[in-house]
Amino acid sequence: MRRVMACQLFALCFDASEPLRLARFWSGVLGWEMVDDPRDGVVLLPRDDTGFRIRFRPSQERKVGQNRMHFDLTSTSLEDQQQTVDRSLGLGARHIDIGQRPEEDHVVLADPEGNEFCVIEPGNDFLADCGFIGALACDGSQEVGYFWSETLGWPLVWDQDQETAIRSPHGGPKITWGGPPLMPKAGRNRLHFDLAPPVDGDRQTEADRLLSLGATRIETGQGEAGRLEMADPDGNEFCVLTPR
Repeated sequence: MRRVMACQLFALCFDASEPLRLARFWSGVLGWEMVDDPRDGVVLLPRDDTGFRIRFRPSQERKVGQNRMHFDLTSTSLEDQQQTVDRSLGLGARHIDIGQRPEEDHVVLADPEGNEFCVIEPGNDFLADCGFIGALACDGSQEVGYFWSETLGWPLVWDQDQETAIRSPHGGPKITWGGPPLMPKAGRNRLHFDLAPPVDGDRQTEADRLLSLGATRIETGQGEAGRLEMADPDGNEFCVLTPR
């Protein structure tokens, strides 16, 4: 039997009012190289085992409500945590309140365009073996965790009480879904995944596989050449790219 090849998580894409400004912010926070790609626009290239790039895409839509996905950044000590917070604030971040409790030790910030992210306290067991980007923390169902595990070929590293998490066999951040209750979706997500079909595959074959796993094809009117727009079982947009 022929082994089914999974697609690759090529990029995490931010919709941005000012892509260059936002890219400079995240380059400063993460220490990643910023490049201007003729096809992808402004991108950041990882300097660790993250395994995907970050792309900044121009958008005229305003941010509405809390994002369904955010970074959890790790810390090695309280001093290290404070340094990350201070560096982020100096680059244009701000403190925000999303309902976190006073006894919680992580710090919640927003980037210059209001995208939430957390700086996690040291000693977090769940992220202990992860790098600086410990996780992409998502609002989502157990079903969508299973979907992305099958889509990317990443094993489940957590599946309990309808909370799920997956991680690449090569390391890098975990992708987590918190289970119900889910936040209502308010318009197009500001962050989404760009997927690359398997090396020996094509986009249509991969799209058919994703449809069989529970994805839907969508038409938002914002598509770009070489990008097939789809949505996962929770309605989160993602793109399948034309092979390079």
